[in-house]
Amino acid sequence: MSTEAVETPIHYPFPWTPPMEIPGALRGLREKAVVTVTLPSGDKALLVTRYNDVRSLFADHRLSRNIARPDIARVSKDNDLFMDPKIDPDPPHHTKVRGLVTRAFTARRVEALRPVAWEIANDLMDKMEAGEKPCNLNEAFAFPLPIRVICKLLGVPAEDMPKFRALVDGFLSISKLPPEEVAASRMGLWKYLDDLIQSKRRDPGEDLISGLIQVSDEDNNRLNEHELGFWTQGLLIAGYVTTASQIGTGTAVLLHNRQMVKEIQADWSLLPTAVEELIRCQIMGSSVGTMRYAVEDITLEDGSVIPTGSSVLLSEESANMDETVFPEPFTIDIRRKENHHMTFGAGLHYCVGAALARMEIQVATEGLLRRFPDIRLAVPGEELPRGLGGFMEGFTDIPVTW
Repeated sequence: MSTEAVETPIHYPFPWTPPMEIPGALRGLREKAVVTVTLPSGDKALLVTRYNDVRSLFADHRLSRNIARPDIARVSKDNDLFMDPKIDPDPPHHTKVRGLVTRAFTARRVEALRPVAWEIANDLMDKMEAGEKPCNLNEAFAFPLPIRVICKLLGVPAEDMPKFRALVDGFLSISKLPPEEVAASRMGLWKYLDDLIQSKRRDPGEDLISGLIQVSDEDNNRLNEHELGFWTQGLLIAGYVTTASQIGTGTAVLLHNRQMVKEIQADWSLLPTAVEELIRCQIMGSSVGTMRYAVEDITLEDGSVIPTGSSVLLSEESANMDETVFPEPFTIDIRRKENHHMTFGAGLHYCVGAALARMEIQVATEGLLRRFPDIRLAVPGEELPRGLGGFMEGFTDIPVTW
């Protein structure tokens, strides 16, 4: 079967309807292994929909992440997002670079941050308790927690956090901001990180940036300065925005479903599976960052063909709704045991910050539900506004009371 048989292109990312649930556009999508979608830029790409195909293609050398090609689709007409022509994201070079990064981003370093995350969470909840009700959960808790953790991990000075947050917000705009603001944010973020790296090189500490510099300098496959800046930027953003959006929006979904909250509070052993299920549902955004380019024809499991030269999106959210892998996939089941979702990717491109994200979301969810047993949304869940036009489309304002 050829992809030419696919009918009218679908607009992607999918609209959040209904607002508190997994997008309805995902229903029935896996009837075809690959569908044509129209991106915010107006470009078209092929969206791979089924779990087994997505998982195998994450490790397929015939799909390149190198976007230095004039015919590749762009997600945004004003923003290249993570597409950097100076970075080679394909093996064998990427394999060596990733090895350097993971050596500095160890599980031991992440687990050592759990008490720090709890300390920050408790400080934020103290301020929530002493402040006015209702409060915006995003500003009071969901965004400050991961930004303070990742800035401590990487060695970003506390006084720079507001500036950093503003630059990242502009960097991740798809259609939210005008192109001149996007460009200014990109240049500003790059300059900030370059200055920070140089200061760490002069005066290293126990932070991750200093660790990356040390690992790089001691290895024959060392990162060049541009690669060091690129990976630092990626770790900062991945360790902050996606986690913050998941904490806020995932908590909102829980509070909208009060029975789930009661079940967790009655049995705290459910917390890890509940967190994993909310991550599977990707209620905070879509996988617009996983653009690929087919360097050869690729035949999928059902015989569908991705032609050479195609721009390809591996749909993590569609894979996570594959009923052959996840029974009743559109039901949020906080007791789901077999939950090998694709939200963090797979294989060579599995998210290096997955362990950190899980730890922070667990701390945030447990902290809020223990500290504020009666925490609830101050407005109907259907009225919560989403931040459309950005890389993440979680709720922008989550008023809560207790």
